[in-house]
Amino acid sequence: MVASWVRHAIWWQVYPLGFVGAFPASASSEPPGSGEHRLRRLVGWFDHAIELGASGIALGPIFASRTHGYDTTDHYRIDPRLGDDADFDYLVAEAQRRGLRILLDGVFNHVGVDFLRYRKARHNDASARWFRGRPGRFDTFEGHSELITLNHNNREVVDYTVEVMAHWLGRGADGWRLDAAYAVPQAFWSAALPRVRERHPDAWFVGELIHGDYAAAVDAAGFDSATQYELWKAIWSSLNDDNFFELDWALQRHNDFLSSFAPLTFIGNHDVTRIASRLENPDHLAHALVILLTVGGIPTVYAGDEFGFRGVKEQRYGGDDAVRPEFGSPPMQLDAPGARVWALHQYLIGLRRRHSWLHAASTTTLRLDNRHYVYQTRRGDDALLVALNIDDALLRLVLPELGIKRAQVLAGSAAPPREVVDTVVVEPHGWRILSPA
Repeated sequence: MVASWVRHAIWWQVYPLGFVGAFPASASSEPPGSGEHRLRRLVGWFDHAIELGASGIALGPIFASRTHGYDTTDHYRIDPRLGDDADFDYLVAEAQRRGLRILLDGVFNHVGVDFLRYRKARHNDASARWFRGRPGRFDTFEGHSELITLNHNNREVVDYTVEVMAHWLGRGADGWRLDAAYAVPQAFWSAALPRVRERHPDAWFVGELIHGDYAAAVDAAGFDSATQYELWKAIWSSLNDDNFFELDWALQRHNDFLSSFAPLTFIGNHDVTRIASRLENPDHLAHALVILLTVGGIPTVYAGDEFGFRGVKEQRYGGDDAVRPEFGSPPMQLDAPGARVWALHQYLIGLRRRHSWLHAASTTTLRLDNRHYVYQTRRGDDALLVALNIDDALLRLVLPELGIKRAQVLAGSAAPPREVVDTVVVEPHGWRILSPA
């Protein structure tokens, strides 16, 4: 049974090491020391997250590592570049004081080369059994020689993972994003997660899945949710290619997922090119955000996207740096386009919070062609009508022809009046959200 608080969850995602300037260290400065307590800088942004409309902070890796955080050295230790246990406790206390949830990023598929068991593995058979392969030829994650794959068939590894997750939940975290969950045998998760839930029944677990049968994986592993990469790709690809058929297909799949779990939805995160850089037409950023916040699931906004930040992920060493920048102290100084993006996020997230039933809503297509997409999103008696136009011409909708007598305009481009209508005209590259009357 998924905790009731999840129905209202909207995450603001942060990659802490980059956000506070702890990784990568500037070539012109010394690497961050262990006494700088940089984790506390995040607390200064908590009020911003609340102004955005978020209900929780989804943190990237914060545990001891050598480089980017996904090469964990010690799961029980806060990365000294960020701070220490006292800094974590302060962060949790300040989040709880504001009513914000905390989601941690757990890497249990692999560890870094400084992980103590790995350092002992060459000369200690018991330690060697913690890893897949054999000394001198241990398996690595996706060809990264510094990421050593754990042996998930070893009961000690299961026990270790259970204790780590329970430890930090006991310290005030609310859930875990399980990194590279797709690479871990599902039997491992199904053995570990119930034991953690016994101690922390309100905890929430989301597996990082990229491709495949999400619903089957969630069921077999015992996750509460999974990262919805299919929908992420369909959103920007449909807008760039003038092909709403791709989005419609993804939303049909999304409906299937929603019958058993609420996926974690997003249009940006720490691993992908920012949506403002991905979209070929800047006017379509609004369309992407409208889709994210009017379909079922648990929405996530990646820090900086709410300001219209740009950044391209590249497949090279340091290729993530552009999408993981350092943030200064709030408030952010915005130019006019940035202020518009910020205002749009605030409004649409506010609309989402006023319609919390959208968490489990499914969509029905009412009109579909390459450049026009009209869908109804519904949960029981509650419904919204969404019209998207990425054509150079007006889109005219006669609502009775779509099976809807009349509807009230809630939001849209060109600041439409909040009136009850039976006909809707959406300007070129515009959008509308309506409530059937």
